[in-house]
Amino acid sequence: MVIIGCGNRQRSDDAAGILVAEKLRKLGIKAEICTRGCAELIEVWTGAKDVIVVDAVVSGAPVGTIRAWNGREAPLSVRTPPSTHGLGVAEAIELARVLDRLPSRLQVYGIEGQRFELGAELSPEVIAAIDEVAGKIVGDVRAERTPLTG
Repeated sequence: MVIIGCGNRQRSDDAAGILVAEKLRKLGIKAEICTRGCAELIEVWTGAKDVIVVDAVVSGAPVGTIRAWNGREAPLSVRTPPSTHGLGVAEAIELARVLDRLPSRLQVYGIEGQRFELGAELSPEVIAAIDEVAGKIVGDVRAERTPLTG
């Protein structure tokens, strides 16, 4: 399993994916950090069959709302925050779909953000959501490591 936290640490709530990855690392779970956009994300998951991606999103939901979806299904209905790199997670998934470079399993967690200004503090709701998403991923990792018994 490859876990990837995306975002920009300098743009407040946009750091959510990175902070989830860092929290997982502190718990001894390997997690990658993707800060450079679309091409980097596709490269990081190349060859992986099971991938989890975490990023901040903008969908109009209340701040801190967590959305989870199967990235192999229909195009995403959420946007990632404005980026200096132009293309975000949703665009990376669609490009990978066209190039036939999607992993076999692609779970995406989006954390609804509100503050994306340079240097602003993280929203309290996003901080709480970071802990919750990290907990969900820990559960995913444990489920993967525990063999099913019949």
